[in-house]
Amino acid sequence: MKKILLVILFSFQGLLLIAQNTDSAWFVNNYTKKEVMIPMRDGIKLFTSIYIPKDVTEQHPILMKRTPYSCSPYGEENYMQVWRSYEMAYARENYIIVTQDVRGRFMSEGEFVDVRPYIAMKKKPTDIDESTDTYDAIDWMIKNIANNNGNVGVKGISYPGFYSTMAAASNHPALKAVSPQAPVTDWFIGDDFHHNGAFFQMDGFNFYSVFGQPRPKPVKTFPKGFKQPIKDNYQFFLQAATLKNLSAMIGDSIKFWHEVQQHPNYDNWWKARNARNAIHNLKPAMLWVGGLFDAEDLWGAWNCYKTTKQKSPNSSNRLVMGPWSHGQWASNNGNYLGNIRFASNTSEWYQQNIEVPFFNYYLKNKGTADHIAGATIFFTGQNQWQNFESWPPKHIEEKTLFIASEGKLSFKESRSEKFAPRGSREKSYSEYISDPAHPVPYTEGVLQPRTREYMTDDQRFASYRPDVLCFSTDALTEDMTLAGAVTANLFVSTSGTDADFVVKLIDVFPEDFEYADSVKGNNKPYVMGGYQMPVRAEIMRGKYRNSFENPEPFIPNQVTPVNFSMPDVAHTFRKGHKIMIQIQSSWFPLVDRNPQRFMNIYQANKDDFSKAEIRVYYFGSAKTKFILPVLK
Repeated sequence: MKKILLVILFSFQGLLLIAQNTDSAWFVNNYTKKEVMIPMRDGIKLFTSIYIPKDVTEQHPILMKRTPYSCSPYGEENYMQVWRSYEMAYARENYIIVTQDVRGRFMSEGEFVDVRPYIAMKKKPTDIDESTDTYDAIDWMIKNIANNNGNVGVKGISYPGFYSTMAAASNHPALKAVSPQAPVTDWFIGDDFHHNGAFFQMDGFNFYSVFGQPRPKPVKTFPKGFKQPIKDNYQFFLQAATLKNLSAMIGDSIKFWHEVQQHPNYDNWWKARNARNAIHNLKPAMLWVGGLFDAEDLWGAWNCYKTTKQKSPNSSNRLVMGPWSHGQWASNNGNYLGNIRFASNTSEWYQQNIEVPFFNYYLKNKGTADHIAGATIFFTGQNQWQNFESWPPKHIEEKTLFIASEGKLSFKESRSEKFAPRGSREKSYSEYISDPAHPVPYTEGVLQPRTREYMTDDQRFASYRPDVLCFSTDALTEDMTLAGAVTANLFVSTSGTDADFVVKLIDVFPEDFEYADSVKGNNKPYVMGGYQMPVRAEIMRGKYRNSFENPEPFIPNQVTPVNFSMPDVAHTFRKGHKIMIQIQSSWFPLVDRNPQRFMNIYQANKDDFSKAEIRVYYFGSAKTKFILPVLK
């Protein structure tokens, strides 16, 4: 039997290789590559790779990506390997495929500015931002690329997603459709660098030690990054001890890393870099795409879609959210993430049923986009796509989940109005010691790179720790589907003057749970009975509880409300499962450690870090609760 399976496997791989070789030959034989420098309004020229169909029987649309990650491979004789991905579908449709190095990156001229602020007011003739660069590029292409049909689309993932948002804001009349995917949007509130003011040091350090290196002249290759002397990320960042020490390691040349540390609060410097500033009166059809388990840019897709609804109410505005890690929708495999399985190839379904038809309709007038709903959302748990007119859905009932007692959650509010003051024998809280010298890991195991699977990783390892509070319901007697943002309303105290609060919403599987053999997984054995799947997890830096602009210290040992919303969820807790909430005060080394004293953490020294006694209250006037958006 094993031999038969191996024969089938090798046969399949062989057929796949033959198909790729056939597609590669077809692409090279049917496309001509041109490399040009496109002039901008201020005289700067941007390097652009253009793949033009040799077919002249009809005019062709232009599909463009603007990127800070390079147009490679360079050289008109070197072709990008379109045939290795679903984007071969665009080649088969004879799209003119364009990639452009943004200003100041790789082979383009000019100075690069991270998340360059959008100029919202009336621009002067030589004012530039990413929307004007896109406008000028489109204008040049329409006038200079032979046999184009006058229709342009733009798409991109992550940082190119940011440039896609800026492209939409250009409102060039030829720009008909834009798809920002996992778009970088607000690096202080919810994407990449910070979540609710808490600094995501691991991603920032590892990314900017490479990406942030200066480029005094055009280059074709990526620079080498920081060589980490300790492979275990937990130990490396723990021994680094402070952000000041990390800054010394990364060096003085990484400009943006150091700029970030000069702006510890949500000031005008950060606000100018909020991509939503560009979202108003958008003319192109918009398709916002994101992953429910995107570790980098989950926040942007949800919130840019919502901002477009508000500020561009007349635009064609659609949202797709699938069960994906960062960019997984563009891969060949959307069947699973880590140990969690989705019962179908969700990536392939999206590519074939949403993205390609979207651009075909708006750029080629081919087919229809009527089947693409206002919001196409995959619900984990039930493992099904659902279509909605808009998001969040109209038929939502808010249900409040209370901490009923130590370790217990209930949808019924306790009638007790007793509140036990500090030192009383009457218990009205759960507590733990948060020790920066022993922070709670973000996931289990010894790891060097930050994993993307941590967004769905089993949380039992955390539940065993004394500095993680766990509260759960009884087994559900019927399915419960959540669709929207979960709000955490905490009542807490700390013996320090600052603290972080990580809240995890978790689906606890029954002890006898197993996936069917027919449901494709990662082929790694794992005990799924009792699995604690994080549906959503988010951090709140406590000093920003009332204002991101003006942080406030905690008064030691005083009961204090800390309220925040978590990014939207789309998940069904099945009958027999339990809902769990975990609360902790570190998430390391994903997030930098809080010294647990009120200060500018970027300037903290090693001896500024100290233990704190954290309490979470749930009786009387200080009832910690969680507001769940239940789909009716």
